[in-house]
Amino acid sequence: MKTNVTRLLDSRKIQYETNEYDGSTFHSAEEVAALIGVSVEHVYKTIVVLREDAKAGKKPLLVMIAANREIDLKKLAASVGEKKLKVARHDEAEALTGLQVGGISALALLSKPFETCLDKSALTLSHIHISGGQRGLDVKLAVTDLIALSKAKIVEATG
Repeated sequence: MKTNVTRLLDSRKIQYETNEYDGSTFHSAEEVAALIGVSVEHVYKTIVVLREDAKAGKKPLLVMIAANREIDLKKLAASVGEKKLKVARHDEAEALTGLQVGGISALALLSKPFETCLDKSALTLSHIHISGGQRGLDVKLAVTDLIALSKAKIVEATG
């Protein structure tokens, strides 16, 4: 399966592995971990987070956190210098990204107006799994490659 994410990784000669699974229905990141046979700590979900004052021209956030963690909006707000943040509803996330929830990938949205953030927990791992840009495709790549390619800001996003 080729997507904009795999084409980007190929064009930059970045090593990665893909895992395909049934993407016809939505799977949580924890379910994806079980489907592809890896621990939940290695599968990262991408959450679209909105700033309180979006009219000030500030970009929405794409926040990657481990499947087994929950986002902590207060910690995240402090990490990015905001007073208040909110998680986008599924329909808002899909409208903003043009991707289905469960297939949202920071690497598929590099040319779009988002600020990419990665929870600092990823720094303890050499590789993580993220969405390949559509439901049913998982991409495993080095954390250092993900940070370099996405220009992700390392944040405290979980409790």
